[in-house]
Amino acid sequence: MNGPLDFSNQAVIVTGGGRGLGRGIATRFLEAGADVLICGRNEPEQLPSAHGKTASFVAADVRDLVQSQRVVDACVERHGRLDVLVNNAGGSPPADTATVSPKFSTSIIALNLVAPLVLAQQANLVMQTQIAGGAIVNIASVSGIRSSPNTAAYGAAKAGLINLTATLGVEFAPKVRVNCVSAGYIITEQAHLFYGDADGIAAIGATVPMGHMAEPSEIADVVLFCASPLARYMTGENIVVDGGGQRPAYLEAMSTQDRKDK
Repeated sequence: MNGPLDFSNQAVIVTGGGRGLGRGIATRFLEAGADVLICGRNEPEQLPSAHGKTASFVAADVRDLVQSQRVVDACVERHGRLDVLVNNAGGSPPADTATVSPKFSTSIIALNLVAPLVLAQQANLVMQTQIAGGAIVNIASVSGIRSSPNTAAYGAAKAGLINLTATLGVEFAPKVRVNCVSAGYIITEQAHLFYGDADGIAAIGATVPMGHMAEPSEIADVVLFCASPLARYMTGENIVVDGGGQRPAYLEAMSTQDRKDK
């Protein structure tokens, strides 16, 4: 493989790379020739693999400073370098904002905001010593740029991650680029927890201008671009990948009124 999307001989960390979007991102980098290390609290039954390459795994809760440092150290020990960090680990179960406990909210913010900050700091220390520097890609969400009912702490943390990206883009430049991908609805193993059965997922997908919820690979391709030389002059940016978002509510209201008028 040759060209700007060739990651041969490059080392990539994908946090939370054992399932869902993280697995899709890890697989895409493997397809591009990278040496990929994933981390998570539990090792997946099957590690991501592609084109004869398989990701390596380090058990870690990224909310723990010592454990996140262990992930970075393992990458350098195994591959001699760290070229790309994808801060993907995150998420939140739904919870009623009026009654959710402070402990729950603190945990969600630690996972979705504090952990990416700490990992970015740890990765930056390595990348700044490398001639080619490195790239950090933070995975945010459209929940960070719109209201986030029943996931208030998650939405606030993702909004913070977008702002953090802009700040690190300034502070880590020019050696290290930091960008953010804010994803919309994605079909993963846990999609049913939020969107219901197959009919529910299809109904939600129909509200998206592109006609469907995203497959992990459709987000992963944008992450690959952000980490590649094609984005060499881009840092501190937030790229929204949501299939065009949702049709404005007033359009549906107008259609409903038209039907009533008829």
